[in-house]
Amino acid sequence: MATFSPIAGYPRLTEAENLVRDKDYDAASAIVIQHLREHRDEPRGLALLGEIAMHTGALLQSENFLRRAIVRGASNYEVLKSLATNILRQDRLDEGLEAFANLERRFPDPQLTATKAMILDRFGRSEEALRVQEQLLATEPNEPKYWIAHGHTLRFVGRTDEAVAAYRRAVKIDPEHGESWWALADIKSRVLTDADLATMEKELAGAVDVLNVAPLHMAVGRALHDRGQFERAFGHYREGNTLRSKLLDYDPEQLTLEVEAFMRMATPKSFEAAGAEGHGSIPVFLVSLPRAGSTLLEQILGQHPLIEPIGELPYIRALLRNALEVRMMRGTMDTPRLIASLPGDEKKALGAEYLRRAAQHRATDAPFFIDKMPTNWVDILFIREILPQARFIDIRRNAMDCCFSNYTHHFASAHPSSFDLVHQARCYSDYARLMNHIARAAPGFLCSIRYEELIEDPEPVLRSALDYLGLEWDDGLLHFYESDRSIRTPSAEQVRQPLNRKGIGMRKPYA
Repeated sequence: MATFSPIAGYPRLTEAENLVRDKDYDAASAIVIQHLREHRDEPRGLALLGEIAMHTGALLQSENFLRRAIVRGASNYEVLKSLATNILRQDRLDEGLEAFANLERRFPDPQLTATKAMILDRFGRSEEALRVQEQLLATEPNEPKYWIAHGHTLRFVGRTDEAVAAYRRAVKIDPEHGESWWALADIKSRVLTDADLATMEKELAGAVDVLNVAPLHMAVGRALHDRGQFERAFGHYREGNTLRSKLLDYDPEQLTLEVEAFMRMATPKSFEAAGAEGHGSIPVFLVSLPRAGSTLLEQILGQHPLIEPIGELPYIRALLRNALEVRMMRGTMDTPRLIASLPGDEKKALGAEYLRRAAQHRATDAPFFIDKMPTNWVDILFIREILPQARFIDIRRNAMDCCFSNYTHHFASAHPSSFDLVHQARCYSDYARLMNHIARAAPGFLCSIRYEELIEDPEPVLRSALDYLGLEWDDGLLHFYESDRSIRTPSAEQVRQPLNRKGIGMRKPYA
């Protein structure tokens, strides 16, 4: 939060800042609004209102208040950093990179440098990110989170041994740091030793911060799984997930109701009434739940000379979120109603903005590119409205394997259903219901692939996908594991190996 020294005559703003620290945003907002009624466009009040709006997720309003505060003279480090953070939270990565780079030049700060490296990494500019991280670690060698970020980037580009070394540096600096241990546990080469397991269990006994305790439980669970101690492993998975779920206020019924609304909208007539085909590049959305095989499928299809894989793009949800916020300033609004009421010019503008942002991740002029962001499945009707040229490939994994794989993985950020097995099951059911309904309402709109069939006999499955896209077969698809592209997902090591059955039936020892 931006902080200010007390200003004579404005004691209420200090009170509001204290309320923000206590997360009482409604009360803080009321005080600041009253202050601004009496002191129109006072910069400290505008900046604080921008902070409050950002905490409550009203990012467009927050940006407006922060920019007004800066114009009125609140151009100190805290306010400028808040604006840069706001832009980044809106997933305007190009503007965010520029904002943090400019801020770093004016106010040298290792956290700004680390953020700049993170944005470069999200763009897929891994070599640039590695150079920035190396410069940062030369001056800040004792910060575990910088070593973890460096390890992640090394891992994404396939330099696994160096990634392990970076994670071990983080562990050495702070043996209680749960994220460091999970990073090691998640490397598929099973690098955790018996001594590591003993150290983790010792640190777990004394750890109190949930940000350390939860990933420590998950790392211990993975180490025990690798040793065949499944009952003990499950106990740790359960503890880690329970801690994460307690931090959330997740109601699975909301997703179910939203899916049912989408199913009512997705009628055969509605698909017949689709608008004209869009123009420009053709995005191929791999719609799936996490841990369902989308990274593998992207890696394989990305070997086709006319398809470029560019990873998980955050832009569909960002554009939808902003469109919702604009309408919620005027009253209540939800996603189904938004989709039904979008005017044609706004659809075109949203589609063009998505393609503009996606282009920043591209290195070729291939006519097709793949976006595999997992959350896109629930936004499929929105995507169809703004990108009528888009294609959709649904990849689905055995429900038990998929849900359990999510439950045993520690995500830095994840769908809130990931931390409870019942919520996982409901989410999978909602996903399957929506995909099945769309397939019935509009035959040929989706291409559906089963992960297990892809593993067992890949060529006919892949030929069906290429037929759906209108592309010819290419033998390079079967040699996907030879690619040296950067892969920014937890499956980075798996998809650099030939097809295997390791992911099939993984839940069976826990039956």
